[in-house]
Amino acid sequence: MKTEPSIVKGPELDLSFVDAVVERLGDGEERAIPILQALQDHYRYLPPEALQRVGELTGISAASLTGVSTFYAQFRHKPLGRYHVKVCNGTACHIQGAERVHEAMVEHLGLVEGADTDAAGVFTLEKVFCVGCCTLAPVVQIDGESHAHLSRETAPDLLESFLKRSGPKRRASKAGRRTMKEPLGEVRICLDSCCVARGCGKTHDALKEAVARGELRAKIKQVGCVVMCDRSPLVEVAVYGASPLQYSGVEAGSVGRLLEDHFKADGLMPWVRRGASRAIDWLSGESRPEIDLQTLEAPSKPVAAFFGPQRHIATEHFGKLDPLDLDDYMAHDGFAALMACVRGRKSEEILDQVEASGLRGRGGAGFPTARKWRVVAATPSDERYVICNGDEGDPGAFMDRMLMESFPFRVIEGMAIAARAVGAGKGFFYVRAEYPSAVARLKEALAICRERGVLGESVMGSDVSLDLEVFEGAGAFVCGEETAMLESMEGRRGIPRLKPPYPAESGYRGKPTLINNVETYANVPWIIRHGGAAFAEVGSEGSKGTKVFALAGKVKRGGLIEVPMGVTIRQVVEEIGGGTPSGQPFKAVLVGGPSGGCVPESLADTPIDYESLAEVGAIMGSGGLIVLDQSDCMVQMARYFLDFCQCESCGKCTFCRVGTRRMLDILDRLRAGKGRKGDIDQLEELAGMVGKASLCGLGKTAPNPVLSALRFFRSEFEAHLRGECPAGACRELIEYSITDQCVGCTVCAQHCPADAIPMAPYQRHVIDSSLCTRCDTCRVVCPEDAVLVR
Repeated sequence: MKTEPSIVKGPELDLSFVDAVVERLGDGEERAIPILQALQDHYRYLPPEALQRVGELTGISAASLTGVSTFYAQFRHKPLGRYHVKVCNGTACHIQGAERVHEAMVEHLGLVEGADTDAAGVFTLEKVFCVGCCTLAPVVQIDGESHAHLSRETAPDLLESFLKRSGPKRRASKAGRRTMKEPLGEVRICLDSCCVARGCGKTHDALKEAVARGELRAKIKQVGCVVMCDRSPLVEVAVYGASPLQYSGVEAGSVGRLLEDHFKADGLMPWVRRGASRAIDWLSGESRPEIDLQTLEAPSKPVAAFFGPQRHIATEHFGKLDPLDLDDYMAHDGFAALMACVRGRKSEEILDQVEASGLRGRGGAGFPTARKWRVVAATPSDERYVICNGDEGDPGAFMDRMLMESFPFRVIEGMAIAARAVGAGKGFFYVRAEYPSAVARLKEALAICRERGVLGESVMGSDVSLDLEVFEGAGAFVCGEETAMLESMEGRRGIPRLKPPYPAESGYRGKPTLINNVETYANVPWIIRHGGAAFAEVGSEGSKGTKVFALAGKVKRGGLIEVPMGVTIRQVVEEIGGGTPSGQPFKAVLVGGPSGGCVPESLADTPIDYESLAEVGAIMGSGGLIVLDQSDCMVQMARYFLDFCQCESCGKCTFCRVGTRRMLDILDRLRAGKGRKGDIDQLEELAGMVGKASLCGLGKTAPNPVLSALRFFRSEFEAHLRGECPAGACRELIEYSITDQCVGCTVCAQHCPADAIPMAPYQRHVIDSSLCTRCDTCRVVCPEDAVLVR
């Protein structure tokens, strides 16, 4: 049963919880963030009395606690409502209308300017940059539960339906449960974040019920990401002795009909129930739902085009392994590489294989992995650390989330091999708090590894000792920069350090520290098992191996893809992704998130590798690929990314803090049609200064999207100077009108939130431009396509 948290404050605040938290977590400065997170989880905000008590117990100054708690977006200093609503404004959600979804919720809740909680204290509304479910855009989370494909029209209904779901959740009835005979096969279903948001959780429950009632003689197996995110809910039926078959769009109500031809039911009653269900459908006139069968062997199917250019190394065995079944992982060569490393191979042999592979860090500019590992191993010290950077904060990227949720053992194995290579005995996963499912699975996987002897004082029975733990970030994009991450782990604001020294020489607690991202570690077990040379055979001359990308935006087949380095942008968008939904050529691809750049369709044959992307003004980044079409405004997109970087700047550098603000002012003027002569030249000049003079990677790369947009779409900036938006996307520069196609159905008038369309049945409607808010509702709901945007 879902309980409603009570908000306790003032003199009634129970501080005994604070005492218990400090006793459990410790009182050092490094424990500041975990303590604050525990307090917020309990009180749902940070009461002043609780912070004062923490200071009394730990000796951490009030100034330090205030500085830390106000730096990270996760922490609140005023109470939450009963339910916490997060509207994702990541890149994919942004271009699919997240701003309008947020506006609809603000209007529905009656929020006044500056308020985030409704008058009744029921809903607290927050706009966040990314929740890592980009293929489901626009996405809204309510108390951690994701809801996909929202719109301005459906957003208020979501809030109302959520309220109606109060009370005890439906529990499976135990009546009539039967002991299942020997299973005839497996039914595999993914329960990662994206899939659950698409309905896989309900489908999974229906499958479990079918087994419990004796209608399904099969083992229900939870598996990792199926990568074809647009096909979810996706179920794979694997009857023993036969080739597995995949079905897409399997809703809970389709489970019985889908499986009845694959597995025999026990007894007569299941068949009676199914017959009765069919009879009811026939009498009510309902047709049997269509099931879209997809077989990977069918070359003419879109699924074949999706998988054709792909090569799976980091995502090896996708859709087959239970993420938290250690035996399942080990049955597929899991931890074989680690076993070889701790029982036989010396550090230098491991380093040689990684170097031979040509593996480069799968994030940022792609620094050679072996070179970094060798520096850590060679730096004299009595203690070394390994850290996995899981702070995937790029809006529009979800690769690391998927790898941590679907392959936690693989990432653990890669980290453990790295620790063996550099001589580290302790390691951390730094994971953003916005990924609760990834955090939970990593913690459970680590507990299993400790229990089974994979980690601990004697790793897999060897004389190697290693312990790994999870450290949750608190909502700061800048902490993806490795020195800012170290500051965060040591209990301070995530402000980047001056370099050198680099973390490889002086990192966590001043010790040599190896930091790589999730995908880099996920490649390591394969490299050790197959040899570095085998990995180097994949990819291009300067960029070896494969790269995992999150493909989303204006594309037919979005999802998680892994391709050899060197495939072209056109192959990814048009072959794997199927092109744009409209069938028109795409306009550009945003590569590398807020640190990357836009690559126009005219350069779509650019290979995806580190060197080629740099030549066109982009970077690989973490691996987000967002496809844009002709309805997307490049001035608006440049402004979106710059706004993100400006909000996420730690504020240490004047050029980053002030320079991005001045650039943002110019873009705001252009978007509003109030541009001044010389604005574009000044924008370029400021971008150059910010990029050259900023301290860390955030500031240095913040101008990239602006510069690449100016480079390839300068005409759009010049049009905005004239007060025109060629894409028809900037609200201040467009006007809505109704054409002669209007039949007077009044649908637009009924849905207009601003009452800008007077009701005129059976007559052509008219929009009052003085009242119109350009919310786009009329165009979306019009059944005659009679609304014109100019």
